[in-house]
Amino acid sequence: MFWKNNIPALSWLRDYSFKFLGKDALAGITLAAYAIPVSLAYASLAGLPPQYGIYGYLLGGFFYALVGSSRHLAIGPTSAISLLIGVTIAGMSKGDPQRWADIASFTALVFAGMSILAYFLRLNFIINFISDTVMLGFKAGAALAIATTQLPKLFGVTGGGESFFTRLIALIQQWPEYNYYVLSFGIIVLVLLFMGEKHFPGRPVAILLVVVSILAISFTPLGGIGFSTVGTIPAGLPQFRVPTLFRAEINEVFTLAFACFLLAYIESISSAKAMAQKHGYEIDHRQELLALGIANLATAFGQSYPVSGGLSQTAVNDKAGAKTPISLVFASIVIGLCLLMFTSLLENLPNVVLACIVIVAVRGLVDFKEFVHLWKTNKTEFALALTAAIGVLIFGILEGVLIATIVTLILVIKAVSVPHVAILGRIPNTHRYSDVERNPDNELFPQLLLFRVESSIYYFNTEYIENHIMEQVKAAGTSLKTVVWDLNTSPQVDRTGAKMIGKLYLDLQTRGVLLRIANARAGVRDNLRNEKIDHLIGKISRKVSLHNIVDEELEKWSES
Repeated sequence: MFWKNNIPALSWLRDYSFKFLGKDALAGITLAAYAIPVSLAYASLAGLPPQYGIYGYLLGGFFYALVGSSRHLAIGPTSAISLLIGVTIAGMSKGDPQRWADIASFTALVFAGMSILAYFLRLNFIINFISDTVMLGFKAGAALAIATTQLPKLFGVTGGGESFFTRLIALIQQWPEYNYYVLSFGIIVLVLLFMGEKHFPGRPVAILLVVVSILAISFTPLGGIGFSTVGTIPAGLPQFRVPTLFRAEINEVFTLAFACFLLAYIESISSAKAMAQKHGYEIDHRQELLALGIANLATAFGQSYPVSGGLSQTAVNDKAGAKTPISLVFASIVIGLCLLMFTSLLENLPNVVLACIVIVAVRGLVDFKEFVHLWKTNKTEFALALTAAIGVLIFGILEGVLIATIVTLILVIKAVSVPHVAILGRIPNTHRYSDVERNPDNELFPQLLLFRVESSIYYFNTEYIENHIMEQVKAAGTSLKTVVWDLNTSPQVDRTGAKMIGKLYLDLQTRGVLLRIANARAGVRDNLRNEKIDHLIGKISRKVSLHNIVDEELEKWSES
């Protein structure tokens, strides 16, 4: 039972229909054709040897296919994680390429440990702490930051700088050294990539351009006019290797691994959900934690770095006709064959082509339409997205992840600590009540103040709620006789909240005003009784509705 519950492949392989085999095989070949040039580009972005990116696709995809719950999610290096690895490890490696590679693999190992631990602790809810708005801004900032790392390759210069702005300044300062042959070549590749993306979506246009560019550098005079190339890529499959433990940098590695884990889980779940909704099936958020952990465990021991599900490679897999995760297995087989037999063909691949592939790939991270929509509909959300983007550009991608997380948590705390308190009025000719601020035609009663708090009642928002209600009571004047609290929109009331309700009852009593409770939920009623609030305000019953109380109070005051 344990294996069946934790390895979904054991279930779907048993029922696998061989009519899907051809489509899965074609999708796998297409995905491999997309993955090889992209993984080379992302490895350079991470500051690693090119084969490290290929190993990530080879191992990550294969092991995800066994454990993942999505039928279409493609696993491999992504642009954001690659840049995160590159800029963070640069200061930790002390200029040693082997140390750089070892730290990257160790980061994948720590990532794997975090993800597997989160699976057993059932922490899949953590995805809810990063809002779509924050991710919108973060992705835009990351895309711009990534693009600036590739511009020097496009202009044929060395570049420089450690942040978005310093990289731009260094690029501008090097304008006398621009290689316009490289730039022209790169512009042509960019145009062809954009055209291919528009007219042949899901097709491996990039691999065709890679082949053509290798031939051009190898057999034309272009090879002698300043084109830098990938160079030698070791042939053969990755060797099993235990990542080196770096005790001196353990805190930095843990921070880096957590940022990679957070990014990977959010991006993977987002991509997997999009495919699941399109094809009418469900994914298991918790299972994805285990799948990411196993995939990164494999890459850690297989000479690679953290991998994740990504929207672009997943879209390629889907558009190519993938039906099951078998497509990832086929992709790994094709990549493995290429590593065994064809790595020598990639030696003359110009780096400018890889830069163009990265630039086109990250363009999809910037959603201009969504920014415009937020500007028109919600200025606060727009400001939040912009803050996340600027945080990445000014402080760096790792700090940007942390800023995005902190901003999200602050917003969550603010939303709960300063909840909306709705003053209610009766909808004309009905027995229903709603917020008078949104429905000014609602019927109000001078002797009654009806309200609800659109949040749970916790220790950190009780003071705000109490002060807000007392302000409304003072504004109502001497005609007010009864305050009615509709607790239907407050699913939780903690001990401090219950005591606040008792204190509010006593404060109102000194003013000659009665407090009554309506629509209290079961758990809320239990907490109020535990604090003996029912001894103050009387019986608290699930049968007492807001309309019942209003009718009783109106009848009482009409008789008097």
